[in-house]
Amino acid sequence: MSDFFSSGWSIYIALVSLVGIFWCIWLLSSVRKTKVILGPDGQVTDTGHVWDGDLRELNNPLPRWWMWMFLLSCIFSLVYLVLYPGLGSYPGVLGYSTDGALMSSMTNANDELKPVYAKYVKMDVQQVAADPKAREMGQRLFLNSCAQCHGSDAGGSKGFPNLTDGDWLYGGSPENIKTTLINGRNGVMPPFPQLDSKQIVDVTNYVRSLSGLPADDLKAARGAEVFKGNCVACHGADGKGNIALGAPNLTDKTWLYGSSEAVIVETITKGRMAMMPAQDKVLSPEKIHLLTAYVWGLSNNKTAAK
Repeated sequence: MSDFFSSGWSIYIALVSLVGIFWCIWLLSSVRKTKVILGPDGQVTDTGHVWDGDLRELNNPLPRWWMWMFLLSCIFSLVYLVLYPGLGSYPGVLGYSTDGALMSSMTNANDELKPVYAKYVKMDVQQVAADPKAREMGQRLFLNSCAQCHGSDAGGSKGFPNLTDGDWLYGGSPENIKTTLINGRNGVMPPFPQLDSKQIVDVTNYVRSLSGLPADDLKAARGAEVFKGNCVACHGADGKGNIALGAPNLTDKTWLYGSSEAVIVETITKGRMAMMPAQDKVLSPEKIHLLTAYVWGLSNNKTAAK
């Protein structure tokens, strides 16, 4: 509960919780002495509420067992809120948090598995990638941690890179892959509001021509000048990108979001933002080493992987 915008919200939530519990206790206390009200005929009166013609709500007090059960629930709630977080940002006497419990569980699991990984930590990535058992372990790690975005076959999808084709935004060396896994990546393609629609179409045709896609020659020629003035800082004068920035190579056949004119126009107009989350808080160094080897092997170790 540490993500409140201000302490005021924390106090508000705590007050709502406590007032609700104490109101329930007061309500139980106020009705516990209610007596059965008999009518002139000696029968229990009703509240006037009738359903289905003859189903009447009688004016009886609540059963004692029900009242005690409700009261014990209120007492349990108060004890719980003292021991555990629940009153705004108050952490509770025990200091429990779901994040802490998760991290503790993961730390214990990693410690138990260290002996299993010890053999591979001493090996370089290429050797690990060539080991059949290590690949199986790496594949399980990939399916658990990476397949949600990159697919179970690592083939990727729109906005998520294909890890099997050897085309890397930030470099495909073992060191670069491990850095990506540990620190994550934040890819940003800024929009270009300074360009009018004609210039955007021109530079789109030029970009398409760089990779051999059909393009209007006249528009591409004009787009080359637009490219020089706006795009070379990231993609380079030759359009081959920059792995230090994660700027893609525009001269190959790999397109993260698509290569159609409409998609490229959208990219230039609106920009793109992508994030690869850091895994250092989720995976141990031993697991990251195995996963690095598996990912590297997807496009560099085809023979050994068969």
